[in-house]
Amino acid sequence: MPVIQKGIVSWSGENPGIYLKSASDPQGDWQVLALYFRVIASDYGRGRGILLLGEPGAAAGYPAAPNLCIGDNLELMDYLLTRFVPRFGAFRERKALAYVTLLQATESHTDERDPTQWVEHIAAGDVSLSLAWKGLQRPLAADVGPDISATGEHRMYSLFQGAEQGEVRLNGERLEGVVVERDFLDGKLNSAFLAFAETWVEEGHEA
Repeated sequence: MPVIQKGIVSWSGENPGIYLKSASDPQGDWQVLALYFRVIASDYGRGRGILLLGEPGAAAGYPAAPNLCIGDNLELMDYLLTRFVPRFGAFRERKALAYVTLLQATESHTDERDPTQWVEHIAAGDVSLSLAWKGLQRPLAADVGPDISATGEHRMYSLFQGAEQGEVRLNGERLEGVVVERDFLDGKLNSAFLAFAETWVEEGHEA
């Protein structure tokens, strides 16, 4: 394998997630889907944001339903919501995606002081989203080819780290749901996970 990989880097950064199921029906469908993005390189610049589908099956955005995205670069967030998120397994064919309300961030911060957890917070005025990953597990590295990547077009490199617990808060209120173990690539990974150094490369294309 060549040291320098050929292809166009679509974007690179961080993309942790928290997917929750009902405690009374852990074999059922996801009832909360949340993603955090911190992009350090893309054609749309840098940026960070949190996407929440608090009612994935609802044809409504915030405040009618808890389906929203707060970001500091809305053009970048729109690109990710259009080109990538709909291809992620848990987000495919989710009615709420077409109705997500985009809000311009006014402040954000990361709390990484405790080595056993990671917390991201972002707000747009008085509307806030927070994600917390607790009980971090052993990290693993992945090199995912286009044949099995979410888009089917990119090679994706990333470091993943599962968490025993995941908390999603909207305006300080914790959304209900539990983390479960799920099939992931050729192994298992909890549905609350960190994803760092994530890079999506369009192979066969040159910059």
